[in-house]
Amino acid sequence: MFLFADGAVAEIEKKIIEAFEVFDHECNKTVDVREIGSIVRSLGCFPTEAELHELLAKVEEEEPTGYINLEKFLPVMTKVLLDRSYQPIPEDVLLHAFEALDENKCGYITKEELVKYLTEEGEPFTQEEMEDMLSTALDPETNTVRYRDYISMMIVDET
Repeated sequence: MFLFADGAVAEIEKKIIEAFEVFDHECNKTVDVREIGSIVRSLGCFPTEAELHELLAKVEEEEPTGYINLEKFLPVMTKVLLDRSYQPIPEDVLLHAFEALDENKCGYITKEELVKYLTEEGEPFTQEEMEDMLSTALDPETNTVRYRDYISMMIVDET
C-alpha cells in the first residue's frame, strides 16, 4: 500500500463528489442505485457486473432504499481509486480475445457471431449493452466488426 499525501486524497475525493453530483438530481447527496455503474465508469473504473454488485453491497443501507448516500459511497470509491481497482483490460488482451473468436483469421467478426458470443457466453450482455456496442463497433456497410479499429476506439488513454 502506497502512502498518499492528503492533497492527493482530497483531489480524488473531489473527483468522486463531482461525478456523484452529476447524478444527484435532488441535490440531497443521494443517487439512484442504478446510477452507480455510470458514476464508477465515469471515474475510469471498469468493474464486471459481479464486481459492481460487490461494490453496491458495501455502499447500500442495511435496509436497501434504492438510493446510495454520498457519505457511504465516498470512502469506498476513494479506496477503489487509490488501489487502482477495476482497471480497463489492456489492448493486447482485447486483441487476443477478438482473434480467438475470429476463426477464419480475417480481421473481423460478423454481427451475428458477436451477438451470439456476447449474449450466450460468459457474463452475457444486456440488450441495451449489445445495442450500445454495435452502434459504435459495427460497420453498417459490411455488417461486421473490424476489431482492430474497434479496439483503437475503446482504449483509454492513461495520460
